Amino acid sequence: MSTRPVGNFARSFSTAGIVPVSSSAWIFSSSVLPIPGTSVTRPSRVSAAMLTGDSRTALAAVRYATTRWTIAPSSSYRSASSSNSAAMVALGGSGIRLLMAVPWLILPTFNEAENIEAIVRAADAVLAGASPEGHRILVVDDSSPDGTGALADLLAEELAAVTVLHRTEREGLGPAYLAGFAHALAAGATHVIEMDSDFSHDPNDLARLLAAAEDADLVLGSRYVAGGAVVDWGPVRRFISRGGSWYSRIVLGLQVRDLTGGFKCFRREVLEGIDLPTIRARGYAFQVELTNRAVHAGFRVVELPIVFRDRQLGTSKMTPRIAVEAALLVPQLRFGRRRTSGQHARR
Repeated sequence: MSTRPVGNFARSFSTAGIVPVSSSAWIFSSSVLPIPGTSVTRPSRVSAAMLTGDSRTALAAVRYATTRWTIAPSSSYRSASSSNSAAMVALGGSGIRLLMAVPWLILPTFNEAENIEAIVRAADAVLAGASPEGHRILVVDDSSPDGTGALADLLAEELAAVTVLHRTEREGLGPAYLAGFAHALAAGATHVIEMDSDFSHDPNDLARLLAAAEDADLVLGSRYVAGGAVVDWGPVRRFISRGGSWYSRIVLGLQVRDLTGGFKCFRREVLEGIDLPTIRARGYAFQVELTNRAVHAGFRVVELPIVFRDRQLGTSKMTPRIAVEAALLVPQLRFGRRRTSGQHARR
């Protein structure tokens, strides 16, 4: 076995794969293979003649530069600027270089009027420092009766990075995130981040997740690795959360410690490679299903310790029905899993 540093992490290599040697992160193995070719929308400044040849790297990078929104018929959005945040590319010789990394933060909301302004402003400030090339924040509101969507619209008028997606029906956390993912990818996001809108996740940790994503495909903010913690929760909620992660880990045969957490940073290749339209979970199990697919598709997954705090304002959306859905769906994820052909890796 040998060890070498990679970015802020150290990894040990053996015939069993990659195992963590630092409490700062947990890293899971995958094979490094080329990114499969995909159809792309090229920016107008890149001509077809410039992209001829056998440069798969060029095609992979150009897909970051999609140039228009895709709006679902049942949705509307509000943004402070009509300008596109797509990544810019420059061609030189036979290769291509990505000039702008644009992370998108997705904030799903339902009745978060007490938190929305503070969480958006805090996240905007952190991302401005962590991603000098630019960032976007997408609030996905499921027609909150408390006016969360209207407050988000006001923020979008003031803050250039903020966009609001209004959904006409409350369908659950999973569909809200899937709608947000689709918008972010269509707009050229290089990274897509999930975060709760109630300060359970510390916005300051956004910078840590993005930094860790330089050496991983999927970064999980983890409560259950060394250095992670949960505060302000009672024993019942702790049991449900930790027990849910343990149950999912055993049934699915994964090494990930925190499978039910919702603080994640995806590189776009992950979301493009795990067949999002076929995701089945709508509530608590949604996070489990995403991570399970990413691991089995061969993407590199890191767990980064975070401190999770219970919300101080508003009410939790967790219900017994959501927990039951997770318990019933997890075995289906293992025994009904569609096999992937080949593995993926970040370039």
